[in-house]
Amino acid sequence: MTRIAARSLAVGVWVFVGLSSTTAAVAEPNKPAASPKLNVLFIAVDDLRPEAGCYGNTLIRTPNIDRLAARGTTFLRAYCQQAVCSPSRTSLLLGRRPDTTQVYDLQTHFRLHLPDVTTLPEHFKKHGYHTQGLSKIYHGGLDDRRSWSVPHWSPSAPGYGSPKIREELRAEQARLREEHGGPAERVLQRDPETGTPLKVSQPKFRARGPAWEAAPVNDDELADGQTAKRAVEVLREIKDKPFFLAVGFLKPHLPFVAPKKYFDMYRREQFQPAANPNPPKDCPEIALHSWGELRAYKGIPQKGPLTDEMAIDLIHGYYAAASYTDAMIGRVLDELDRLGLAERTVVVLWGDHGWHLGDHGLWCKHTNFEKATRSPLIISAPGQKAAGRRSSALVEFVDIYPTLVELCGLPMPEGLEGTSAVPLLDEPDRPWKTAAFSQYPRSGAMGYTMRTDRYRYTEWRPRKPGPLLGVELYDHQEDPEENVNLAGRPEWKETVEKLAAQLKAGWQGAKPKTAPVAE
Repeated sequence: MTRIAARSLAVGVWVFVGLSSTTAAVAEPNKPAASPKLNVLFIAVDDLRPEAGCYGNTLIRTPNIDRLAARGTTFLRAYCQQAVCSPSRTSLLLGRRPDTTQVYDLQTHFRLHLPDVTTLPEHFKKHGYHTQGLSKIYHGGLDDRRSWSVPHWSPSAPGYGSPKIREELRAEQARLREEHGGPAERVLQRDPETGTPLKVSQPKFRARGPAWEAAPVNDDELADGQTAKRAVEVLREIKDKPFFLAVGFLKPHLPFVAPKKYFDMYRREQFQPAANPNPPKDCPEIALHSWGELRAYKGIPQKGPLTDEMAIDLIHGYYAAASYTDAMIGRVLDELDRLGLAERTVVVLWGDHGWHLGDHGLWCKHTNFEKATRSPLIISAPGQKAAGRRSSALVEFVDIYPTLVELCGLPMPEGLEGTSAVPLLDEPDRPWKTAAFSQYPRSGAMGYTMRTDRYRYTEWRPRKPGPLLGVELYDHQEDPEENVNLAGRPEWKETVEKLAAQLKAGWQGAKPKTAPVAE
């Protein structure tokens, strides 16, 4: 038995994995015939931080995410590799960290630097799977044709429900386009063979409506409703073949637009502004930002903090948008069950990074703090022994690629920079990684951050040789909200030195001692 087969047996999914590609397809005497391959339902949620009932939030309404958690493993401490859409998604889908992918922004396609790399869905495609992508999987405009068996599909719904808002936005877009003499972005470089945009320009302008809307529409009049509907259709079409179906939901990304009924799930008085609205004490300025993504929306001040009223409106909108997406996830899970596919489908749900909701005076993502780097991750595999359990093990988004490969019995590709989390599906409390790593670029610098069991340690390194531009140390045992930077205090000097050495050793020095060995 191969190592992968043995590991699959250990998590109770061997009956679904079937025989190795190098094994004869005809069953030998007295041996069971090959069983169907495990499918993969790969659910991506844009800007969803770990806010769900299964994460201990008793206010938010997420019954469908919670029911997935009840039949899988909820990872309480999962971290993205960079807290912004394209770098995070690229890292996850390639199983490689940003310094390898060289994707740090929203304008660069990973094939500019890694033209021959095999993506996660492409690996499944090469091994006989039908792979299909719906809505946002890669960052918008930077899709990867080689990943999919059929062309990628995107919803065509408007961004707002109100006809008045939509008309105002169309007029503003037309005005800006005329003023700037063309579209907001242009393609700077294309792949000569496929035509894939490899580099696009920074947008010259942005036309934005309000930051939230309780839309007077039904579910399917907005993008995520269309995506859920299309996912149900596709499941019916591909149910008889092994598949890797990637379904991307856009909310709760800004603007926080959802049908009004999801706003009505909550009473406005249930929400309060963040309890820690100031930057961490002794925090270096480079660790912060002015949340320009939110300030681009109509009605948001260009400088300074939000009023409490605005903050509550936005938090309400975020929760409503998250509940809308949860309901759409439920439609897809319902169809998976109705078709009898749940018993042979691995389901993974992830949010591409966290999100600040006024904590530290911050909104959006774009930081190395816990609130931006910690992300939701739930994996449900048929036959796993510890279904319904939560794991506090430190895991990273680069771990998703090898985890799915191992669960489905495929050969492990070379060059991955994560560790399969399959053992945690059976033993969620077993010893695991000693640290998780993320990073974020600032002008002329890169911030490297490391989350250990107790601490978050960050170094802001200049791009050119020189002294560090900032150091941060937060003690999560005493300060889980990261309100006090301890790095400059003499009594913490020894701890800083130890963590600096651990950060320098990097992800390879933090791997679990019992990590599975690839074929």
